[in-house]
Amino acid sequence: MPTDRRDLQRKLFGLVSAQGGYFTAAQAKEVGYSYQAQAYHVRAGNWLRVDRGLFRLTPWNPDTHDDLIRWTLWSRGMAVISHETALVVHDIGELESPRTHLTVPPHFSRRDAAVTLHWANLRESDVIQRTGFRVTNATRSLIDVAGSADEDQLARAIEDGRDRGLFTLRGLREHAEATDLKAALRIERALQLPAQ
Repeated sequence: MPTDRRDLQRKLFGLVSAQGGYFTAAQAKEVGYSYQAQAYHVRAGNWLRVDRGLFRLTPWNPDTHDDLIRWTLWSRGMAVISHETALVVHDIGELESPRTHLTVPPHFSRRDAAVTLHWANLRESDVIQRTGFRVTNATRSLIDVAGSADEDQLARAIEDGRDRGLFTLRGLREHAEATDLKAALRIERALQLPAQ
């Protein structure tokens, strides 16, 4: 029996290593942990219950943005990190939000007070795969926040992204015009502001 337990632990570790230590009850069941065994590991302190049916290995050392993996698992892989949260991932600008922003397909119906949901069908070219989660690229993220962001903050975020080589101004303008004309206008206004 000890060999079986070590084998289960190896399988679980292999799974969670790509998910920042997070895993769902369904994933644990697939690996071989019964629901009774899952309850035992939570009581024993081996697993931390993060949410209903969502766990994290207790000794796992979190990495930057590992918390976003939680929302990917919560959404059953449908959510894409977006808007202000995506800008934080890309480390551009100072547009922050106390809630995690997710873009989900139009049919998505789950809710959580810790997230702000945006419903849209994203183009694959607008999405980047990171370890354990997907995030909108810098261009799409700026377009998404342009309608509600302060123009000065938007201008700084655009400058940060351009300086880091994440996009060209021409590419940003063209993508904004093709995606959201209101956002394109706000981006153009932000670009006309005097340099800070």
